[in-house]
Order: sequence, then structure tokens, then C-alpha cells
Amino acid sequence: MSIKIRLIIMNFLQFAVWGAYLTSMGSYLVNVGLHEHIGMFYAMQGIVSLFMPAVLGIIADRWIPAQKLLSFSHFTAALFMAAAGYYGMTKGAEVDFGTLFTLYSLSVAFYMPTLALSNSVAYNALDLARLDTVKHFPPIRVWGTIGFICAMWAVDLTGFKNSSAQLYVGGASALLLGLYAFTLPACKPAKTEKKTLLSSFGLDAFVLFKRKKMAIFFLFSMLLGAALQITNTYGDLFLGSFANIPEFADSFGVKHSVILLSISQMSETLFILAIPFFLRHFGIKQVMLISMFAWVFRFGLFGFGDPGSGLWMLILSMIVYGMAFDFFNISGSLFVEQEAKSSIRASAQGLFFMMTNGLGAIMGGYASGAVV
Repeated sequence: MSIKIRLIIMNFLQFAVWGAYLTSMGSYLVNVGLHEHIGMFYAMQGIVSLFMPAVLGIIADRWIPAQKLLSFSHFTAALFMAAAGYYGMTKGAEVDFGTLFTLYSLSVAFYMPTLALSNSVAYNALDLARLDTVKHFPPIRVWGTIGFICAMWAVDLTGFKNSSAQLYVGGASALLLGLYAFTLPACKPAKTEKKTLLSSFGLDAFVLFKRKKMAIFFLFSMLLGAALQITNTYGDLFLGSFANIPEFADSFGVKHSVILLSISQMSETLFILAIPFFLRHFGIKQVMLISMFAWVFRFGLFGFGDPGSGLWMLILSMIVYGMAFDFFNISGSLFVEQEAKSSIRASAQGLFFMMTNGLGAIMGGYASGAVV
């Protein structure tokens, strides 16, 4: 089997884990009377993203090969996610917030770092095969989005989106990847590399805030991370709430809200592949500006649409999401690569991740929860 096929399988499973519960967890929490805590569940992904990727990154750099650490992390995440699913299944509507939240938090604490670890494993494998990462990685990464979509569809069509069974789907996917990761090419720890703790956590890159344009960029990164949480957390619940209006109760958008939301990920697959074209013709800054306007349309269309005559607005909102998310995420990463000095580039990328998936996710999780 070619290395590209092997990495496609890895990416497919990597994001299938997340797709099983990311957009539908809120619906389950409402069903068991934990609606007031939804924001906390989603904010926890941001909290662990502040430190866990850096901690596991240090371990992978110095002591344990990345593919083995990836396997261990997924095994651990699967264990706690399955435990959360079992607890939810046995307790029904009488689940205790503290117990469920603890099991869930431990699972995402080990899952979130694997987003970076899986990239490291992929880059290493492509380098060993002497393949150009810029050319070959995007088509491989697209299969991660496809895995996310497949998990969303599986949870929706089985009716798991309103129950703790969705956690079993995520746990099973993580278990499969934990086993599969052992077969991937070895990533030797760079024991000779002298990397400070400040650098590992991305803290030495804070010097970039002294430059006005970088300070503005990181502020927008944090706001993007916050905005992203709004539809991740409450998108499914928002669409499901139309069931209370008789004319929409039996509509496709209400009955299969997760499938409707999955159009966003389908759009991602197209826009990821289109990024090289847009960067060539418009440049990084213009592509990021296009993304910011796309976010406005994303939420405007989502707000004005409905599952009936306004379904076209919801579908268009999902399509626009691919441009809004990927154009900023990927071009933003390239922008950081260009603007940061070579000595702090890795730290600057860590800071970018921290602002979007850490601080932004925390702010968006708690703020959206308070508003709703």
C-alpha cells in the first residue's frame, strides 16, 4: 500500500473522531437537561488546546516517536470517550454534570493534541518517501474532512445525534486509529534539538505583538476562533428548534440537521483544493480579507434562513463556510510563516493555534453559552 493511501486512512479516522460529536453534542446535552453547561463542554476544547499540544509536542520532539505518541493519545482518548458514552447510556436523563464533564474533558485533552501530531507524522512520512509536502499534503488532508462528514452522517442517520451513542462512535474511531498509528513510518525524536520551554509553548513569539499588523492579525484570529464556536456549539440546536413551528416540523433541515450542517465540510474539501489558485492570483492578505467577508455572509445567511422557503439561505451559508474557515486558517498560517523570523516561526505557529483554538474557543464557548 502506498504511503499516500496510508496517510489518507490516518486523516480519515483522525477527523471522524471529531465529527462524531462536535456538531451534535449540544443536542445530547439538552436531552439530558445539561443545556446550561453546553458552553463549558465546548470551551474545554479551547482550554486544553492552550497547553496539551505543546506538552505532547515536547515529548514527541525529545523522547517518544510521534506515531507512537499519536497511538497512545488516541487509545487514551478512546478510553475516556467510551467511558463517557457508557456513563451516559446507563444513567439516561439522570447524568451528573461533574462525572460526564470530567470524562469528556479527559478525552478531549488527549484528542486535541493529535491534530498537530497527525500532521507531524504525515510530514515525516512524506519526507521519508521524498514527496513534496506542499503538493501532496492538501489532497491527503481533504480526506480528513471527508472522514468528518462520514461520521456526521453516521450519527445523524442512526439517530445517535440526540444520545450518548455518538460518543461511542467517536471512541470507536479513536480506538481504530490508535491501532493503525502503530503501523505508520517511525518519527525519530530530535533529541539533539535544544528547544526552550518558552519556544515549545509558543510564548517567545509574543514579541510579534509589538508590531501593529501582527497584533491586529492575532486579534482577528482570536475572534475567528470565537465565531467558529457559535455554530459548532448551537448550530444543530438552532436548526432543531424549528421543530416547534408546525410548518417546519417535518422538514429535511429539522429531521436531518446534522446532514445539512455537513455541507459546510463538503464545501471545505473544495476550497482547500482551491487555495493554491486563490493565493497565486490574489495574495495572502486579499485571501484573508475575502475570508472575513465570507464570515459575515456565513452568519447573515444562517440567521435569516429557515428550513422551509429559506432553506436556500442555509445551504448557501454552509457553502460559504468552506471559504470563510479554510481561507483564513491556511492563508493565516502562511502569513505567520512569512512575517515571523526563522528563529521563532514554530513558536509563532503555536501562538496562532493558541489564539484560534485556545483563547478564541474559550471565549466563543462561554460567550455563546451565555447569550443562548
